[in-house]
Amino acid sequence: MVRQKHFIYVGCFLSMAFPLCVVFLLLVSYHESDGNLRFASYYGDHMVLQKSPEKAVLWGYGPEGAQVTCFLSGPVKQSTLPATVTKGIWRVTMDPVEAGGPYNVTAAIKGSNATLTDVLFGDVWLCGGQSNMCFETFKIFNASEELALAAKYPHVRTFMVAMDLSETELTDLIQIELPWSVPTESSVANFSAVCWLFGRYMQANLKYPIGLVESCWGGTPVEAWSSSRALQKCGLEANNDKNRNSVLWNAMIHPLLNMTIKGALWYQGEKNADYHQDKYNCSFPAMIDDWRMAFHQGSGGQTAADFPFGFVQLSTYEKGHTDDGFPNIRWHQTADTGYVPNTRMPRTFMAVAMDLPDETSPYGTIHPRDKQDVAYRLTLGARAVAYHEKDVPFQGPFPQQIMSNQTYVSIKYDQTVSVTPFKDIFEICCSGSQAPCGPTSHWVPAPIMLWGPTNVVLSAHLCPSTTVVAALRYAWTDWPCDFKACPIYSADGILPAPPFIFVKGQ
Repeated sequence: MVRQKHFIYVGCFLSMAFPLCVVFLLLVSYHESDGNLRFASYYGDHMVLQKSPEKAVLWGYGPEGAQVTCFLSGPVKQSTLPATVTKGIWRVTMDPVEAGGPYNVTAAIKGSNATLTDVLFGDVWLCGGQSNMCFETFKIFNASEELALAAKYPHVRTFMVAMDLSETELTDLIQIELPWSVPTESSVANFSAVCWLFGRYMQANLKYPIGLVESCWGGTPVEAWSSSRALQKCGLEANNDKNRNSVLWNAMIHPLLNMTIKGALWYQGEKNADYHQDKYNCSFPAMIDDWRMAFHQGSGGQTAADFPFGFVQLSTYEKGHTDDGFPNIRWHQTADTGYVPNTRMPRTFMAVAMDLPDETSPYGTIHPRDKQDVAYRLTLGARAVAYHEKDVPFQGPFPQQIMSNQTYVSIKYDQTVSVTPFKDIFEICCSGSQAPCGPTSHWVPAPIMLWGPTNVVLSAHLCPSTTVVAALRYAWTDWPCDFKACPIYSADGILPAPPFIFVKGQ
């Protein structure tokens, strides 16, 4: 019936009678629930529910006025207080359950029940974005070896939302692409590589179950994943065009809000390199803020109001490309700060990926196949920000102090650096006036001259003698360096320095 509803929905969406169709579908959903006790769409056998100290939320459909009680059986037993089915929907909040399992979860009314089997309690992570988040595990480097490991991680469970859109906020998913699954080669093969690898690495570190919920769509802008509230904060709400503001938020995120989650991962931004690029420093942080608020409210306060949010800074697309789209979006992904977390984006973490290009990717250079390093860098951020592990380095070097004169530019970094001289990845803006430096200004290479444990000295000799160094930027191109060959890394050579731009007086 779910797939039949999907076809009806698509027909409605394409028709002129969309409002009437929505009412019809709501009536269909209500009719289905009459006398039929069941869980909402994204509950299922083999699922992971959020462990303590948070409480898992359960909800579903049933006959109007019925009293629904949920029972947990397994290593721990518990039952909830009865919940009354109102407008066809019931909802309960369980007491906290420690990580582990397996459990059976049963919803019961007089004369009927519905049971979920092999349920685990652990941490639930939502994975969203566009094609690089959707990029399947079977496409990555060493895919056969990775897929052969899948069955060795039975406590990493996967669920995939189907691609659908809606003009209104939906209560439940239209359809499901992959129900909750114990990992096998075939189920992991078509699942998000970044999401799967993150979950696998985290489960190996945490030693308890991880639930992964994939909800992504290739080639989509951030506006489609944002509520009208978030868009309004950035002056984007009234913009009506082919990208359909909020349609993916409505269909693929809003139905999940009742779910208690630990955190979210995000890989998106390529689309916004040529669509509302200048607004991304507002629209992306606003989306994060709004998701946090909505998941907190939707779960009855169980999902943290500031849940950890990790994202991948854009990798590469076109070698030799002079357009500033990708570097501008990389900068805007940090709310124009250059690193996270920061005051505008608290409890966030970022995986820098500009040093992971893939010139021979059969899926296009915009889709690099090395997702292992991406996921690993995300796990470092998660361990530090989400799990508060001490002494876990997760940020690459960032300038702490910049000084310049007409001869040189000196950069003091916030940590020990590993340096490989690289001719033109640093650039300086030479200005003979007080006008601020911008994309059309006179930018010239600033070669690395000297370096020490925390310092890099650049030559400013290419600036004309009548000008001064008014700004400095690093890695400000689409494709700044070859694979793992950027000039500035952390002392251990693992974490690349992120791109930055520094303008005097700002």
